[in-house]
Amino acid sequence: MSSRDEVLRRVREAIGGARGAAADVPRGYRRQLPGPGAGADPGAGAEGRADVLALFSERVADHRALVRHVSADDLATAVAAALWGREAKRIIVPADLPFGWLSELDGVRALADSPATDLETLGDVDGVVTGCAVAVAQTGTVVLDAGRAQGRRALTLVPGYHLCVVHADQIVGTVPEAIGRLDPRRPLTWISGPSATRGIGASRVEGVHGPRLLEVLVVED
Repeated sequence: MSSRDEVLRRVREAIGGARGAAADVPRGYRRQLPGPGAGADPGAGAEGRADVLALFSERVADHRALVRHVSADDLATAVAAALWGREAKRIIVPADLPFGWLSELDGVRALADSPATDLETLGDVDGVVTGCAVAVAQTGTVVLDAGRAQGRRALTLVPGYHLCVVHADQIVGTVPEAIGRLDPRRPLTWISGPSATRGIGASRVEGVHGPRLLEVLVVED
Protein backbone atom coordinates (compact mmCIF):
# COMPACT_ATOMS: atom_id res chain seq x y z
CA MET A 1 0.00 0.00 0.00
CA SER A 2 1.39 3.39 -1.00
CA SER A 3 1.55 6.38 1.34
CA ARG A 4 -1.26 7.96 -0.64
CA ASP A 5 -3.50 4.91 -0.23
CA GLU A 6 -2.75 4.84 3.48
CA VAL A 7 -3.70 8.49 3.90
CA LEU A 8 -6.95 7.99 1.97
CA ARG A 9 -7.75 4.88 4.02
CA ARG A 10 -7.40 6.88 7.22
CA VAL A 11 -9.54 9.68 5.83
CA ARG A 12 -12.31 7.23 4.88
CA GLU A 13 -12.20 5.67 8.34
CA ALA A 14 -12.39 9.09 9.95
CA ILE A 15 -15.47 10.17 7.97
CA GLY A 16 -17.47 7.03 8.28
CA GLY A 17 -15.90 4.09 6.55
CA ALA A 18 -17.02 3.31 3.01
CA ARG A 19 -16.39 5.81 0.26
CA GLY A 20 -19.32 8.12 -0.22
CA ALA A 21 -20.89 7.31 3.15
CA ALA A 22 -22.33 10.35 4.89
CA ALA A 23 -20.53 11.23 8.08
CA ASP A 24 -22.27 12.58 11.16
CA VAL A 25 -20.28 15.77 11.55
CA PRO A 26 -20.81 17.40 14.97
CA ARG A 27 -21.98 20.98 14.63
CA GLY A 28 -22.13 22.30 18.14
CA TYR A 29 -21.46 25.91 17.23
CA ARG A 30 -23.84 28.67 18.19
CA ARG A 31 -26.57 29.26 15.60
CA GLN A 32 -28.24 32.29 17.15
CA LEU A 33 -27.04 35.32 19.03
CA PRO A 34 -26.95 34.86 22.80
CA GLY A 35 -28.99 36.82 25.28
CA PRO A 36 -32.64 37.80 25.64
CA GLY A 37 -34.19 39.65 22.76
CA ALA A 38 -31.41 38.69 20.35
CA GLY A 39 -33.37 36.42 18.04
CA ALA A 40 -33.17 37.15 14.32
CA ASP A 41 -36.52 35.59 13.40
CA PRO A 42 -38.92 38.29 12.18
CA GLY A 43 -41.43 36.82 14.60
CA ALA A 44 -39.09 37.15 17.57
CA GLY A 45 -40.57 40.49 18.60
CA ALA A 46 -39.69 44.16 18.27
CA GLU A 47 -36.96 44.02 20.92
CA GLY A 48 -35.18 41.11 19.23
CA ARG A 49 -35.33 42.72 15.80
CA ALA A 50 -34.05 46.03 17.19
CA ASP A 51 -31.06 44.26 18.75
CA VAL A 52 -30.16 42.56 15.48
CA LEU A 53 -30.54 45.75 13.42
CA ALA A 54 -28.45 47.74 15.89
CA LEU A 55 -25.70 45.13 15.92
CA PHE A 56 -25.65 44.94 12.12
CA SER A 57 -25.28 48.71 11.83
CA GLU A 58 -22.52 48.75 14.42
CA ARG A 59 -20.54 46.02 12.69
CA VAL A 60 -20.99 47.57 9.22
CA ALA A 61 -19.59 50.84 10.59
CA ASP A 62 -16.68 48.93 12.15
CA HIS A 63 -15.73 47.86 8.61
CA ARG A 64 -15.43 51.53 7.57
CA ALA A 65 -18.61 51.38 5.56
CA LEU A 66 -21.42 53.93 5.75
CA VAL A 67 -24.81 52.80 7.07
CA ARG A 68 -28.13 54.59 7.39
CA HIS A 69 -31.62 53.50 8.40
CA VAL A 70 -34.55 54.64 6.28
CA SER A 71 -38.23 53.87 5.99
CA ALA A 72 -39.63 52.10 2.96
CA ASP A 73 -41.44 55.30 1.96
CA ASP A 74 -38.18 57.27 2.05
CA LEU A 75 -35.99 54.72 0.23
CA ALA A 76 -36.04 56.45 -3.18
CA THR A 77 -35.13 59.78 -1.58
CA ALA A 78 -32.33 58.14 0.41
CA VAL A 79 -30.89 56.48 -2.71
CA ALA A 80 -30.94 59.79 -4.56
CA ALA A 81 -29.37 61.63 -1.62
CA ALA A 82 -26.58 59.05 -1.34
CA LEU A 83 -25.74 59.37 -5.04
CA TRP A 84 -25.92 63.17 -4.96
CA GLY A 85 -23.59 63.11 -1.97
CA ARG A 86 -21.09 61.22 -4.10
CA GLU A 87 -21.66 63.69 -6.98
CA ALA A 88 -22.52 60.69 -9.15
CA LYS A 89 -23.48 61.42 -12.74
CA ARG A 90 -23.69 57.90 -14.16
CA ILE A 91 -24.32 54.61 -12.34
CA ILE A 92 -24.85 50.97 -13.28
CA VAL A 93 -27.75 48.90 -11.91
CA PRO A 94 -28.99 45.32 -12.33
CA ALA A 95 -31.61 45.09 -15.06
CA ASP A 96 -34.24 43.92 -12.54
CA LEU A 97 -33.59 46.59 -9.88
CA PRO A 98 -36.99 47.88 -8.69
CA PHE A 99 -37.75 51.07 -10.60
CA GLY A 100 -39.10 52.71 -7.46
CA TRP A 101 -35.66 52.73 -5.86
CA LEU A 102 -34.47 55.21 -8.51
CA SER A 103 -37.66 57.20 -8.94
CA GLU A 104 -36.27 60.31 -7.19
CA LEU A 105 -33.04 60.53 -9.21
CA ASP A 106 -32.41 63.84 -10.91
CA GLY A 107 -29.24 64.49 -12.88
CA VAL A 108 -27.99 60.92 -12.43
CA ARG A 109 -28.08 58.56 -15.40
CA ALA A 110 -28.77 54.91 -14.51
CA LEU A 111 -27.51 52.30 -16.96
CA ALA A 112 -29.21 48.89 -16.85
CA ASP A 113 -26.79 45.98 -17.15
CA SER A 114 -28.64 44.43 -20.10
CA PRO A 115 -26.96 43.36 -22.25
CA ALA A 116 -23.91 42.86 -20.04
CA THR A 117 -21.89 46.06 -19.76
CA ASP A 118 -18.23 45.86 -20.78
CA LEU A 119 -15.53 46.16 -18.13
CA GLU A 120 -14.28 49.51 -19.43
CA THR A 121 -17.70 51.07 -18.90
CA LEU A 122 -18.01 49.45 -15.47
CA GLY A 123 -14.71 51.06 -14.53
CA ASP A 124 -15.91 54.49 -15.69
CA VAL A 125 -19.26 54.69 -13.92
CA ASP A 126 -19.57 56.51 -10.60
CA GLY A 127 -21.10 53.62 -8.72
CA VAL A 128 -23.53 50.72 -8.58
CA VAL A 129 -26.83 50.25 -6.73
CA THR A 130 -27.96 46.73 -5.75
CA GLY A 131 -30.01 44.81 -3.27
CA CYS A 132 -28.79 41.71 -1.43
CA ALA A 133 -29.84 38.15 -0.61
CA VAL A 134 -29.20 38.21 3.14
CA ALA A 135 -27.14 40.12 5.70
CA VAL A 136 -25.38 39.03 8.91
CA ALA A 137 -25.53 41.16 12.04
CA GLN A 138 -22.70 39.41 13.90
CA THR A 139 -20.16 40.10 11.15
CA GLY A 140 -21.62 43.17 9.44
CA THR A 141 -21.72 41.27 6.16
CA VAL A 142 -24.03 41.54 3.15
CA VAL A 143 -24.33 38.52 0.87
CA LEU A 144 -25.22 38.64 -2.82
CA ASP A 145 -26.23 35.56 -4.80
CA ALA A 146 -26.95 37.10 -8.24
CA GLY A 147 -30.66 36.99 -7.47
CA ARG A 148 -33.26 39.73 -7.91
CA ALA A 149 -31.87 43.29 -7.77
CA GLN A 150 -28.30 42.03 -7.35
CA GLY A 151 -26.95 41.41 -10.84
CA ARG A 152 -23.79 39.59 -11.81
CA ARG A 153 -20.69 39.61 -9.65
CA ALA A 154 -18.72 42.06 -11.84
CA LEU A 155 -21.19 44.84 -11.03
CA THR A 156 -20.02 44.98 -7.41
CA LEU A 157 -16.33 44.26 -8.03
CA VAL A 158 -15.40 46.88 -10.64
CA PRO A 159 -17.10 50.23 -9.78
CA GLY A 160 -15.47 52.20 -6.97
CA TYR A 161 -18.69 52.84 -5.04
CA HIS A 162 -21.38 50.34 -4.03
CA LEU A 163 -24.74 51.41 -2.61
CA CYS A 164 -26.47 48.34 -1.18
CA VAL A 165 -30.11 48.26 -0.07
CA VAL A 166 -30.79 45.82 2.77
CA HIS A 167 -34.31 45.22 4.02
CA ALA A 168 -34.67 44.63 7.74
CA ASP A 169 -36.19 41.17 7.28
CA GLN A 170 -33.08 40.11 5.31
CA ILE A 171 -30.84 40.59 8.36
CA VAL A 172 -30.12 37.53 10.49
CA GLY A 173 -28.02 37.25 13.61
CA THR A 174 -25.31 34.76 12.69
CA VAL A 175 -23.50 33.19 9.76
CA PRO A 176 -25.17 29.75 10.28
CA GLU A 177 -28.57 31.45 10.01
CA ALA A 178 -27.48 33.13 6.78
CA ILE A 179 -26.23 29.83 5.37
CA GLY A 180 -29.64 28.33 6.06
CA ARG A 181 -31.25 30.95 3.82
CA LEU A 182 -28.80 30.62 0.93
CA ASP A 183 -28.51 28.17 -1.94
CA PRO A 184 -24.86 26.96 -2.01
CA ARG A 185 -25.16 26.31 -5.74
CA ARG A 186 -25.53 30.02 -6.48
CA PRO A 187 -22.56 32.41 -6.94
CA LEU A 188 -22.24 33.84 -3.44
CA THR A 189 -20.38 37.09 -2.77
CA TRP A 190 -19.77 37.95 0.90
CA ILE A 191 -19.06 41.65 1.47
CA SER A 192 -17.79 42.97 4.79
CA GLY A 193 -16.99 46.62 4.18
CA PRO A 194 -15.05 48.15 1.30
CA SER A 195 -12.48 46.02 -0.51
CA ALA A 196 -9.25 46.19 1.49
CA THR A 197 -5.89 44.51 1.79
CA ARG A 198 -2.60 45.04 3.63
CA GLY A 199 0.47 46.04 1.68
CA ILE A 200 4.11 46.47 2.58
CA GLY A 201 4.44 47.68 6.14
CA ALA A 202 0.94 46.37 6.92
CA SER A 203 -0.58 49.60 5.59
CA ARG A 204 -4.25 49.27 4.69
CA VAL A 205 -5.11 49.76 1.00
CA GLU A 206 -8.76 49.99 -0.05
CA GLY A 207 -10.28 49.37 -3.45
CA VAL A 208 -7.78 46.81 -4.77
CA HIS A 209 -10.25 44.00 -5.51
CA GLY A 210 -13.54 45.85 -5.32
CA PRO A 211 -15.18 49.17 -4.37
CA ARG A 212 -13.32 51.67 -2.22
CA LEU A 213 -16.56 52.76 -0.58
CA LEU A 214 -19.55 50.71 0.57
CA GLU A 215 -22.75 52.39 1.70
CA VAL A 216 -25.65 50.41 3.16
CA LEU A 217 -29.24 51.58 3.41
CA VAL A 218 -31.18 49.53 5.98
CA VAL A 219 -34.88 49.69 5.09
CA GLU A 220 -37.12 49.23 8.10
CA ASP A 221 -40.28 48.10 6.30
